Amino acid sequence: MSIDAATLIAGELGLRPAQVRATLELFESGATLPFIARYRKEATGNLDEVQIQTIRERSAYLHELGARRETVLSSIREQGKLTPALEAAILRSASKTELEDLYLPFRPKRKTRASQARERGLEPLAQRIWAQQRGLPSREQLARPLLDETKGVPDTEAAFTGARDIVAEMISESAPLRASLRKLALAQGTIRARAIRGKEREGIKFQDYFDYCEPVQRIPSHRTLALRRGEKEGFLAVLLEMDGELACREMRRQVVRDRQASLAGELEAALVDAWERLLYPAIEVDVRLLLRERAEAEAIRVFAENLRHLLLAPPLGGKRVLAVDPGYRTGCKLAALDETGRLHEHDVIFPSPGNARAAEAEQKLVTLCARHRIEAIAVGNGTAGRETETWLRTLVRKGQLSGAQVVMVNESGASVYSASEVARDELPNEDVTVRGAVSIGRRLQDPLAELVKIEPQAIGVGQYQHDVHPPTLETALDGVVESCVNAVGVDLNTASPRLLRYVAGIGETLARNIVEFRTDRGRFRSRAELRQVPRLGPKAFEQAAGFLRVRGGLSPLDDSAVHPESYEVVERMAADLGVTVDELVGREELIARIELHNYLDERRGEPTLRDILAELRKPGRDPRAQFEAVAFRADVTEFDHLKEGMLLDGVVTNVTRFGAFVDVGVHHDGLVHISELAPRFVKDPSEIVKVGDRVRVKVIQVDAERKRASLSIKQGTGS
Repeated sequence: MSIDAATLIAGELGLRPAQVRATLELFESGATLPFIARYRKEATGNLDEVQIQTIRERSAYLHELGARRETVLSSIREQGKLTPALEAAILRSASKTELEDLYLPFRPKRKTRASQARERGLEPLAQRIWAQQRGLPSREQLARPLLDETKGVPDTEAAFTGARDIVAEMISESAPLRASLRKLALAQGTIRARAIRGKEREGIKFQDYFDYCEPVQRIPSHRTLALRRGEKEGFLAVLLEMDGELACREMRRQVVRDRQASLAGELEAALVDAWERLLYPAIEVDVRLLLRERAEAEAIRVFAENLRHLLLAPPLGGKRVLAVDPGYRTGCKLAALDETGRLHEHDVIFPSPGNARAAEAEQKLVTLCARHRIEAIAVGNGTAGRETETWLRTLVRKGQLSGAQVVMVNESGASVYSASEVARDELPNEDVTVRGAVSIGRRLQDPLAELVKIEPQAIGVGQYQHDVHPPTLETALDGVVESCVNAVGVDLNTASPRLLRYVAGIGETLARNIVEFRTDRGRFRSRAELRQVPRLGPKAFEQAAGFLRVRGGLSPLDDSAVHPESYEVVERMAADLGVTVDELVGREELIARIELHNYLDERRGEPTLRDILAELRKPGRDPRAQFEAVAFRADVTEFDHLKEGMLLDGVVTNVTRFGAFVDVGVHHDGLVHISELAPRFVKDPSEIVKVGDRVRVKVIQVDAERKRASLSIKQGTGS
């Protein structure tokens, strides 16, 4: 990365070039994003994860642009057409679009009408039109030397038709003109859609777009992706509409130098042809591609933000849990888990009212809870979930479950996990039904540790995530998972390989090596023992150690976010206070006496030292909020129970650009439109609600046929 590029990025982001250069140098040395953000604050000037990620992405883009620029220059140079002015323009190009516009006239082409006209010798006539001179001979005299029936130029009109094709292509390949028309389309163009005739009934889910029109500059991302899906599935015809006269006016402004030129009419005809045949289709492709890229970027941002809040949902913690995967015909699957999520016993019961085995189900459940000293019961929110929850709460009220807490758990993606290789590795002797129940229970204990085992796309908190570029989405979501895992920290002695792989510097191979080492040697007693894991070298240890926790190990610092490279600083602090490290940790009266300036050095400045003191005050603290279960209304368990005007408690399950979906306990999430989120104008729903938020809503409309409920937070809160 050159200094100029670092300076460019710094200017774009409002940072100092030194910050950008230091960040890029750390990446080049093999440092990971979480490590840089957490443990190299002095080098980056205290940049956060978002800024560091933006620097990395922009650097990668500029690197790709630079490589493409060299390819373009080499190609034009080989053609012998690289002028100093063109080379300067290419070197100044700041985007791939601008670069490709400049390269367009020199790009190897398939056979076109213009190339065929050139083969017929009509280039000189095209240059006459392009020169815009006055006082030229007649059309017939200009064309006569070029007439040749064997070349397909039998008469004057054929000659000028071919010449106009050449001029039209010359006009269409003007980089400044294409940029101007693209800008015009974005500012004043319109996207229009209509239903494909005969497909109206089959494509009824796209009926909102059967007669649709919206300005390009106002169309939101979710509608762009909906249009693309409808078009891809063959139900919609979508096109870009532009004012052709306005476009031609801009073209004349840039192309026409003399309206009184002898061949001005030929130039005008070529200009109109260039717009209708070449430029308009190209601009439509460019604009729709840009809309798609913007929409995909927004969809990925929405999904990533929702995923972050879902992964960082408050954990119940280390309590004994009975997981219940409800069902009618096949019964309720039970799984008893200990504090670490280990499966101890599983069973199936049939508690449905009227079932001959209902009494047996109650006895089995009570016995199982007593035997495993169950503290909480996790109930999946799928089919029969609310009915099962009501039955369990009745048993709690009757005192038969010793006061166990009953909690509804979102089971989205549990079936994906149960059939996955990860599940087979963890529970090789159990079938998919048991694995699904175990996943529900573990989600209550620690959502992050369990959800990382499921591909993010299967969790269902996105907005048209299946319509975006899969590799781009996967990269973004993996980054979110990595960020969340490292923000919380990972217990080295209980973490699954799937969880460990997201720790900075670890990856899949080292994650398996760590678990195998732990299985063979027993629990880790310190972070230092990580150095004995096969293939875990000094760089991996440096990157990972601060994010791994050893509970009850040899040193209390191993159960904190203090990096081993700073242990000696803590030891000096303790020695200066006349105590041991064990005596210092958690002792506010001692920590308050520490003078930071005494411990500043080349590696550690105030940001790192303040982080160290924060960890000493509360070592191993979990940044996630305190767990709080949502209490659904007991008499509203099915969609048919919903009535307009009802006030209900619910939990936000998904946030999109057009609103938020809320689970109110009826198996179908209701939609709070963006206009019903707050009593003020809301530009972005994520400003108001996050996935996992507990909210009070009012039912404002019920569509029983389509199972759709419209809800309002602003009316629910104000009632």
